[in-house]
Amino acid sequence: MGRSSMGALVPTVKGEPLPEPPTEMPPPMLPRPAEEMEEDVDMEDADKDILCPICMQIIKDAFLTACGHSFCYMCLVTHLRHKSDCPSCGHFLTTKQIFPNFLVDKCLKKTSASRLSKTASPFEHFHHALQQGLEVSIKDLDGLISLLTDKKNKIEQEEAETNMHIMLSFLHCLRKQKLEQLNQIHSDLHYIKEDIYAVERRRVDLYREKERFSGKMRMLMDETISEKASSSLIDKHGNGPNSAQALTGSGKSHRKTSNVNVEANCHGLYRKDAQNEAGLQPATATGLALERKRHIYSQFDSLQECYLQKRRNLIEHSPKVEEQNPNLMRKEGYSAGLEDFQSVLSTFTRYSRLRVIAELRHGDLFHAANIVSSIEFNQDDELFATAGVSRRIKVFEFSSVVNEPNDIHYPIVDMPTRCKLICLSWNKHTKNQIASSDYEGIVTVWDVTTGQSVMEYEEHEKRAWSVDFSLSEPSMLVSGGDDCKVKVWCTNKESSVLNIDMKAKICSVKYNPGSSFHVAVGCADHQTHYYDLRNTSQPLHVFSGHTKAVSYVKFLSNNELASASTDSTLRLWDVKNNLPLRTYRGHTNEKNFVGLTVNREYLACGSETNEIFIYHKAISKPMASHKFTSSESNDNEDVAGSYFISAVCWKSDSPTLLTATSGGAIKVLVLSP
Repeated sequence: MGRSSMGALVPTVKGEPLPEPPTEMPPPMLPRPAEEMEEDVDMEDADKDILCPICMQIIKDAFLTACGHSFCYMCLVTHLRHKSDCPSCGHFLTTKQIFPNFLVDKCLKKTSASRLSKTASPFEHFHHALQQGLEVSIKDLDGLISLLTDKKNKIEQEEAETNMHIMLSFLHCLRKQKLEQLNQIHSDLHYIKEDIYAVERRRVDLYREKERFSGKMRMLMDETISEKASSSLIDKHGNGPNSAQALTGSGKSHRKTSNVNVEANCHGLYRKDAQNEAGLQPATATGLALERKRHIYSQFDSLQECYLQKRRNLIEHSPKVEEQNPNLMRKEGYSAGLEDFQSVLSTFTRYSRLRVIAELRHGDLFHAANIVSSIEFNQDDELFATAGVSRRIKVFEFSSVVNEPNDIHYPIVDMPTRCKLICLSWNKHTKNQIASSDYEGIVTVWDVTTGQSVMEYEEHEKRAWSVDFSLSEPSMLVSGGDDCKVKVWCTNKESSVLNIDMKAKICSVKYNPGSSFHVAVGCADHQTHYYDLRNTSQPLHVFSGHTKAVSYVKFLSNNELASASTDSTLRLWDVKNNLPLRTYRGHTNEKNFVGLTVNREYLACGSETNEIFIYHKAISKPMASHKFTSSESNDNEDVAGSYFISAVCWKSDSPTLLTATSGGAIKVLVLSP
C-alpha cells in the first residue's frame, strides 16, 4: 500500500521511507545522450504532476487534501475562504481536512537540486556547496583565491582592451568626420574668397563707371556755364556805341568772373562727388540700406545655408558645363551660384514687412456667415472676385477699392449662386469668364458681363473643393472633390472629357502654367500627385513629405510646385526632376483652409492665428508677416482671436496682395522695406 501510494504521487522520485533493493535502484547518471533525452521527457511528465492545479506553478509548501490532491498552501487556503470544495474534484472540503505533504516537498526540493545541477554554472555549484556546509581547507581556499584573482585580472584586461578598441573606433570616426567638415570649410572659404574678390572687382567697375559719368556731367556743366557767361556778356554790351571796345576792354574782367563762377561750380561738384565717395548718401537711402542689413542679420543662418547650398551645388553638378563654357558660368567675374544668390539676397532684403493700404468694406460684414473662401484677380489685375458661404460671387474694381476710401464698396457685378462656394478661377484668356466650385459638387462657368452661368457641370457626387482654368488652353478646366475624382472639362462640351479615379479625397487641383496636359493634385492622403493627362493610368510623380492632408497646390513656374498642408508646412517641389526643394515653417495650420498664393519669387499663406506670412522661395523661414488685430477686424479680442486667414491672392508679380479672413474682412496689403 505504501509503495503504491508513493508511486502515485511521485512516480519518478526515489522515496526514502521505503528503500528498495539495489537491483531496482535507477541507473546512475551516465553521460549518454540517449538516456539524457529520456530523462528530459520524464522530467517534462513530472513537471505536469508537480504543478498546482490552482496557480499552475510548481507547488510551494505542498498541502494534501482528504481527497488526495496536493496544492500550494496559500492557493488552497485562499480558495477555501470563498468555497468549501476541492478545486480538483469538487469534494466537500474545509481547512480542517488539509494536511502538510512533507513527502512532496522533499521530492520537489530534490527536483530543484537536480535542475540546478544541469543548468547552474560552476560558480553557482560552488556557491551552493558552500551554503550547504562544504568543508574546504585553507590551502584549497588560497589556491582558489589565486585562481580567481588571475581570472579577474584576465577579464579586466580583456574588458579594458575592448573599451580601448571602442574608444579608438570612435576617435577615428570623429577624426574622419571633422576632416570632412574641415575640407568642406576650406572649400567654402575658397568660394567665399573668390566671391569677395569678384564682388570687390565689380564694385571697382561700378565706381569707374560712376566716375566716367561724373566726368561727363562736369564737362557738360562747364560747357553750359561758359555758354551762359558768353551770352550774358553779349546781351549786356552788344547794343552800346562802344560795344566792341567795352567788350574788348572788359574781356579780361568778364573772363575772370566767368572763370570764378566755373571754378566755384566745379568745386561744388567735386565736393559733392567727394561726399558721395565717402558714403554720405541721402538719409533715406542710408536708412533703407541699414534696414536691409538688419534684415540680413536677422535671417543670417538661413541666408548662409542658401548661399552655401547654391555654391556647392554649382561645383557638384556643373563642373563640365563650366569647363566647356566658362563665359556661361562666369559673368563679370561672378559664378553662376553667386549670381543666383545675389538675386535671392536682393529680392529677400527688398521687403521686410507688410503694410495695409486699403480695406474693402462690403455689405456682408453685417451678416454672421461671411467667410470668404476664395479671392482671385482676373487676367489684367483690374478686377477681382470674392466667393464664400454668402452664396454670391462679387466682382470689384481694384483701383476703386484702393483709391476711393468709401464707407461701403459696391461690387460692379453680383451673381447669386444656389449653394455655398469654395473656389474661384478666372479664365486668363477670356476676361469675362470665371469658374466656381461649390459644396454640392457643381462646377459652374459664369459670364461676368451678363452675370449669368454659361455652363453647369453636376458630375461630382460630393463637394468640389477646387477648380482651375488652363493657362495655355483657355477652353479647358479641371476640378476635384470629396468623391475622390479629378474631372477635366471643356467649355464647349456639356460633360467631362476625362475622369481620374483616385483613392483619397481631393483638396486642390492646378494646371501647370506651361502645359495643358500636366495637372497637380493635392489629396487627403498627405501626397501631391502629378499627372500627364495623356496617360492617367498612373501619375508621373508622387510627392511625399507632408504628414497631413495637402490643402493647396500652386505653380511658381513651369518646374516649381508649392504645396500647403494642415501639418503647418509649405513644401516646394521640382516637378521636372521629381525632387523636394524646400520646406517652409512659421505659420499655424492644423484644421482649416487658410489660403495659398505664389508668384515667381514669393509664397504667401494664411495662418490660424489670423496672420498672413510671406516666404521667399529660397528661404525656409518667413521674411514678413502681418496680424489682423481686433481694431482692424472691428471686433473684440475674443471674437477676433477665433478668426483665421481664409483666402489670399497676389496681384501678378507685384508686391501687392489681397487677403480675406474668416470674419469677412478683406484688405489690400503691400510688401514694404
